Amino acid sequence: MDIHLDKLGKRYNYEWIFRDLSFRFAKGRQYAVGGPNGSGKSTLIKVLSGHLSPSSGTIDFFAEGKKLSRDEVYRHISLAAPYLDLIEEFTLREMAHFHARLKPLQAGISPKELIKIAQLEKAGKKEIRHFSSGMKQRLKLALAFCSDTPLLLLDEPTSNLDDQAVRWYRKMVEQFSQGRTLVVASNVEVDFDFCEEKILLTDFKPRKRRRPASPSGN
Repeated sequence: MDIHLDKLGKRYNYEWIFRDLSFRFAKGRQYAVGGPNGSGKSTLIKVLSGHLSPSSGTIDFFAEGKKLSRDEVYRHISLAAPYLDLIEEFTLREMAHFHARLKPLQAGISPKELIKIAQLEKAGKKEIRHFSSGMKQRLKLALAFCSDTPLLLLDEPTSNLDDQAVRWYRKMVEQFSQGRTLVVASNVEVDFDFCEEKILLTDFKPRKRRRPASPSGN
C-alpha cells in the first residue's frame, strides 16, 4: 500500500500538533516516526488509521495503484497501540474468532494458530479483563501482525513488554512485515531500528511567533 500525504496537518483547538507534512509511504517499506513526547507521533498514527481526521491537507491511500475510497481503507489497515481497546468481557478464544470475522487472517493462520503465535495458549479460556498489561499488548500485536492487510501501524509496540516479549516482537516483525508497508511510532530504538527511513515530527511543528515588543520596550 502507498500513502500520500500532502500538506497534512492536525490541530486541537488553536494548537497545531503538526502542519504541512508532505510525504509518501511506499509499498513494502518500513518507516519510523520519531520525536519527543507530545510531538504528535500517536496523533499521526491515528490520522493514518482513520481514527482522526486531518485538520488540513489531504491523505490518499493506494492499493495496487488504485486509489481507495474512505469506506475501503479500513480493510487494508492493521493497528496495534496502547490506546486501542480490547473487548475485555471476551475470552481469548472469543476475541480471536471475533477478530477473524471482522478482518481476515493471513493464509494458513486460524484463530487457534494466532493464539499459539501470541504465546498465550494457556489463557485461551481466560477473559481478557484478567490479562496482565503485557499479555494484552502481545495479543494486540498478534492480531495486527496476523491480519491479512498491506498496511501495518504500530504505536509504541514494546510498551508493557518484558525482555523476552521484546525478542518475540522482533521475530514477529521479521516474520510478518515482509511485503507490507510498516509504520512504527516510538522513541525506543528496539521498536524501529530496523526501519529504512525515519520521519521526525519536530520538523513539522509550527514555530511559535514572537510577540512584537511594546513601544515602551517592556
